[in-house]
Amino acid sequence: MSARVELRHGIYRDSVVLMQVSQAVATCRGVRAAIVAMATPLNLEIYERLGFDLAAVAGATPNDLLVAVEGDQAALEAASAELERQLAPPAAQETHGFGSAPAPRTLASALRHGGSLALISVPGKHAFVEAMDAVQAGVSVMLFSDNVPLEQEIVLKDEAARHGALVMGPDCGTAVVGGLGLGFANALCPGPVGIVAASGTGAQEVSCLLDADDVGVTAVLGVGGRDLSAAVGGRSTLAAMKVLDKHPGTEFVVVLSKPPDPRVADKVRAAAAQLKTPYLVAFVGRGQEDLAAATTRILRALGRVPTPPPEWPAPYDRSPRSGFVRGLFSGGTLCDEAMAIAADSLGPIASNTPLEPTWALGSDLCSPGHLMIDFGDDRLTTGRPHPMIDQSLRLERIVQEAADPACAVLLLDVVLGHGAHLDPAHELAPAIESARETARRAGRDLAVVVSLVGSRSDPQGRDSTAKSLAAAGASVHLSNAAAAREAVRLVEGADR
Repeated sequence: MSARVELRHGIYRDSVVLMQVSQAVATCRGVRAAIVAMATPLNLEIYERLGFDLAAVAGATPNDLLVAVEGDQAALEAASAELERQLAPPAAQETHGFGSAPAPRTLASALRHGGSLALISVPGKHAFVEAMDAVQAGVSVMLFSDNVPLEQEIVLKDEAARHGALVMGPDCGTAVVGGLGLGFANALCPGPVGIVAASGTGAQEVSCLLDADDVGVTAVLGVGGRDLSAAVGGRSTLAAMKVLDKHPGTEFVVVLSKPPDPRVADKVRAAAAQLKTPYLVAFVGRGQEDLAAATTRILRALGRVPTPPPEWPAPYDRSPRSGFVRGLFSGGTLCDEAMAIAADSLGPIASNTPLEPTWALGSDLCSPGHLMIDFGDDRLTTGRPHPMIDQSLRLERIVQEAADPACAVLLLDVVLGHGAHLDPAHELAPAIESARETARRAGRDLAVVVSLVGSRSDPQGRDSTAKSLAAAGASVHLSNAAAAREAVRLVEGADR
């Protein structure tokens, strides 16, 4: 094995792009390890954990692009070619002639050229200064960065309110503004629904269910997962609701969130009642309406006749079987919704993001009973790409569950769209086939149920992805709630 390590000075790409580049390089044939990332202290730790020589990057700074690949010589050549392909500028990129003004080198200088929205994706400890520059200039911010201190989030959102701007985030992974998808976003048509979401995959689920019934969106405004906490108090949610209420193209406002602080939830409902635009507030959790049912209410309010969300059934036996449901999710809200549905029928669902503190999984993420894991939780994504991009952790867990005689049903989500894995079925379909074959050899009929979040125009191909997974033996549902209920039915009432 040989290693190729280099630092590229003066080159920057945001974290989503580099996660995809790193994944593309790592999957080249013969590559044992690879990292393509800005040389931050955290990424240098990951680089060292992968087995690379820290002395080779002495003097690296966060402004340097770190590239490290290990493999045989053919693998290094292939990885190098793939890296250059991934980092190449678009063919249609505008060029500037002699005498043209230099490109802005700071956010503040860029804002002097105009603009109404700044997308910030830098390490959390540096994000506050950049975001403050934007909001003080009256420019709204999509703050993709996570690990921004809570007190800084509150200051940013208060400052934005004083300047007539909106802060989406921190840790805002999904938005659609002016028809442009930002972060993890599906390819959606314009339409009458405006969505405010403290839940990225929740917003994706609802917008894709609307898309299946030919209804589009005016905007999807993410507000960050902490916005409806007691400390933040819904600052951005309340502001975003007002923005959509004034938007001339928005005929219906939807507010989505994981379980919020109860007092903040009451504040949001009271503010929604004051909107001039028809609205729906939908909070995921036990005793709450599921997202598919909420989408049905939206469609009916718009005068549409809802159709059942598409399904692609698999040929496995649908009679109840002994054993437990094991849910492996990349979307936090999808995991929460599935847990809430399953817990009502099956009892406690162990999880790394549990609905009840007593249901928490240990550090090994294992339980002898029902469990659901959110692989997109920050504690599992530190130092590695999000599972919507890198499926390796879930693929390893599928193998583990297939060999467990207590596992009767595997419940998975697959999220399509810009920013996500370019062909998730290419990896998941063989893993599903292999898992079912492992169980069959042990005398078990392992059921696999998939919740597919995707629009008809997503680059991965919604229907082709669904058909590939169904052909591998999975039952595929566009409704996450329907997938969860299918998983419950397959074990409910069986002798365990």
